[in-house]
Amino acid sequence: MRTSRPDHERWRPSVAPRLAPLPDDPEVIVVGAGAAGVAAARGLAARGVRVAVLEARDRVGGRLVTVALRGHPVDLGGHWLHAGPINPLVRLGTQRGEPLRVAAQESHLWVGRRRGRPAEAAALGRAFAVADRAMSTQAGWAGPDRPAATALPPGLGPWGRRVERVHGLVSGQSLDRVSLQDFPSMEYGDNRFIAGGYGGYLARLAQGLPIALGTPVTSIDWSGPDVRVQAGPRSFTARAVIVTIPTMVLRAAPLFTPALPPEVADAITGFATGIYEHAVLHWPSCPFRGADRLASLVGGREPSPGLLTRIDGTPFHFFELDAPMAAALDARGAGPDGVRRLVRTALAAHFGARALHDLSIPAVSAWRHDPWARGSWAVVPPGHAGARARLQAPVADRVWFAGEALSRLQWGTAGGAYEEGTRAAAAVAERLRSSDGLVTPAPGGT
Repeated sequence: MRTSRPDHERWRPSVAPRLAPLPDDPEVIVVGAGAAGVAAARGLAARGVRVAVLEARDRVGGRLVTVALRGHPVDLGGHWLHAGPINPLVRLGTQRGEPLRVAAQESHLWVGRRRGRPAEAAALGRAFAVADRAMSTQAGWAGPDRPAATALPPGLGPWGRRVERVHGLVSGQSLDRVSLQDFPSMEYGDNRFIAGGYGGYLARLAQGLPIALGTPVTSIDWSGPDVRVQAGPRSFTARAVIVTIPTMVLRAAPLFTPALPPEVADAITGFATGIYEHAVLHWPSCPFRGADRLASLVGGREPSPGLLTRIDGTPFHFFELDAPMAAALDARGAGPDGVRRLVRTALAAHFGARALHDLSIPAVSAWRHDPWARGSWAVVPPGHAGARARLQAPVADRVWFAGEALSRLQWGTAGGAYEEGTRAAAAVAERLRSSDGLVTPAPGGT
């Protein structure tokens, strides 16, 4: 595995919140200051629970980070606020007056060296509609837990491979490696973006929280009536712990003493690693117009699973890399510069080398090589659909888990992580209240 610093960690975040000191006697320790950790800390603090957040990185946000590139805020991790009607970060952002905007519904199609014709765009749209309808019909959560690819209908025509590739991108793995029971939650409608970046938004939500940065947790001892958390030379004791770090990290470096119950450990280790990376392009002469529009490039030797163009109306674009592309790059030992060569080759095949005269690629994400992430999100493979629910149950009423991996409707998203952090905070606070025989009013607003 790579040991060098991932390319996406070369920049400082554009928003650095002021953080409060940790309490001397925390009641609850939260491990991780990503979306789930921030949500848990906010929920506990609003209920009057003394909380201490321990974060391994030297910043908050986890897999959300916004940096300034050529004076413009650009997200190097999560960028979409998916599923607006159920996403708590959309609801909270609306309440706070955050600069949200609805994602464009129009998209671009480019076939070979030319723009896609209206009839081709319509045929691609029909292929998506047929595939989505067939998969959704077969994907009931009580149905057989089988690969999502088995539900793809025959007869999609020449666009079938494109449909499968795009769904594989947003799933984090090829559809033959994804449980069909997760497909209904892949249909993200009413998506939003946020001016200033998603990472910047989460950093604002962390303002004033008691978070210790640069404090990686090395062990969690839940053998006694309390929980003892070790973070390097520092030791913390609390009545409960909420663990929000990615399941891929938990799988790689077991933290718990004693070991977790077998059903909990199996739930963690059974997740697959979701891969969704992007190269940030600065390309003023890009032929696509219209802010925040998706583009499909069909054909060519290096087919791209997707582009997001003119982000926030700027010359910045995302060239997406899915799991097969990342695997091929890693097999060749290609680092960020290898990604840059691949992107240039792919774009030149469609637009010609001369069209790239003003193209630069300032950043390339590599969450799969980030030691505090080890992937973009957690994927439920076929046969593992019950894992999310198993991790929502506490261990001995002292250890709770939270994060995007636990979200049934919003898996793989910061909104899902935030929702799960909020759920865990409410459950822990209720447990503490019942233990103390106290009743504390639930929080009201933002």
